[in-house]
Amino acid sequence: MIARLALLAALLAAVLRPAMAAEEQIVADLSQRQVPITADFDGSELILFGAVKRETPISITDPLSVIITVAGPSRPVVVRRKERVAGIWVNTDAVEVDLAPSFYAVATSRPFNQILSSTEDLRYKISIPQAIRSVGAPMTIQDAPSFTEALIRIRANRGDYQFRPNTVAFFDQTLFKTSVTLPANLTEGTYKVTLYLTRNKQVVTSYTTNLAVQKVGMERWLYNLAHQQPLIYGILSIVIAIAAGWIASAVFRYFKG
Repeated sequence: MIARLALLAALLAAVLRPAMAAEEQIVADLSQRQVPITADFDGSELILFGAVKRETPISITDPLSVIITVAGPSRPVVVRRKERVAGIWVNTDAVEVDLAPSFYAVATSRPFNQILSSTEDLRYKISIPQAIRSVGAPMTIQDAPSFTEALIRIRANRGDYQFRPNTVAFFDQTLFKTSVTLPANLTEGTYKVTLYLTRNKQVVTSYTTNLAVQKVGMERWLYNLAHQQPLIYGILSIVIAIAAGWIASAVFRYFKG
């Protein structure tokens, strides 16, 4: 009898949870949909703002929280360990991380561990460690997780990985706003922006949109030329180098004589 009641409760929860999620939805937008990379690009600021659209009154006992993530294109990364051998620093062990986002930022309206459980984090891959996929490592590596930790530390130090708790302004459980600093060394591609509403450390609903980061102008032309016509690009590079050397030599002779 108890087992039947437990099964009935589980089925009822599975049915009611989507219905509850439908009562609150996210309406959001970005300050820009495209980030152009030019020769003088030194970073940009992305502003994210939105509101909670709801069909029911605001819950006072179970308040909502907001988590916002910005994820760049994911690629495999080889992380190497350096050790001093005979007075020289050399690469020793290496671990290949299967997929790691080139850029990843997490912003929250309250402390992360207070608004999301570890189970939900594992399910939705929200935190920085969960966003990195590292399945296996060579059997000879005893401390494989330390390589992933080193990758996070290095990218965090240069601004590629950002963990920003308490930076989402959430007004009256309805309006929210935050900003994310995009560094100058952005990788070109499609960036996924995801917004989560949480209650009682559970994800209530989410909303995803894309941000395009691409080279424009002369940078785009040179990039396409290098990848689509490498022979012409190589010849053009040699011609420019020879011309620059000749001009520099002529200027030097002029001022010398």
